[in-house]
Amino acid sequence: MSRQRGHSVDMVHRVLEDRIVSGFYAPGMRLSQADLAEELETSRTPLREAFNRLQISGLVVATNNRGVEVGPIKFEHTEQLYALRLLVEPPLIAALVPVVSNAEIAAMRKALAEMESNHYSTRAFQESHLAFHEVLLSRYPEMLREAVEHAYQRIHRHQRVHFSRPHVPEDFTAVDRFFLDAIEARNPEMARRWNEFHLIDAALGLMHDIDTAQKLDALRLCATGVDIELEQVVKTGKHSPVRIRWMRSKAEEIPYIETVNLIHDPKSY
Repeated sequence: MSRQRGHSVDMVHRVLEDRIVSGFYAPGMRLSQADLAEELETSRTPLREAFNRLQISGLVVATNNRGVEVGPIKFEHTEQLYALRLLVEPPLIAALVPVVSNAEIAAMRKALAEMESNHYSTRAFQESHLAFHEVLLSRYPEMLREAVEHAYQRIHRHQRVHFSRPHVPEDFTAVDRFFLDAIEARNPEMARRWNEFHLIDAALGLMHDIDTAQKLDALRLCATGVDIELEQVVKTGKHSPVRIRWMRSKAEEIPYIETVNLIHDPKSY
């Protein structure tokens, strides 16, 4: 990784944040103020302020014995971040659907095409995927946008540290294509459901990469709160997908779809 240099608190914070989120600095690694001050050609005052910001976001922790070290990744926190996004983002997106511009839809189409062409590269795929969703994210109210960006950053760190990526990238691109089609058709409820499906599918995939036995209680609780039922499907083999049902009023229902992690079957209602 290139060693960026800078004197300001913002620059030092960005450099350290990027290295932690990318996995360049592993969880538990001790961060020496003296070494970093020399490398970044800065004084310890900007470093201390940058550490304070990183500590607030949970990316570093301060200990009495070891000083400052890279914070751990707690899998239950990652699950809860997905659960938080499930509560916040789909209703926001439904509200935004009527006002999304044709230019924004075109930008999402471009990012989706890049996802499809970048499926072989985890980093390129993730960058295109982020660009796809950032189009709508930029329209969120400021504090909600910052909360979602913070959640995404920590989820992204989990992905990078554990080299996690969609087992079948085509699943992600297919769901995002349906999602974008619903936006272009100005169908708020359908866009909301595709976003809910996408978030739950992504959460299941990431968490089960670490431990297939995880119960994901927070995700299930928040799904129940938005009238979504998640039911384990019993299958032979190591990995069993989850069946999703929407229990709220359904003037329209998404069609049958099955990914590695999630199944929706309208006939199961």
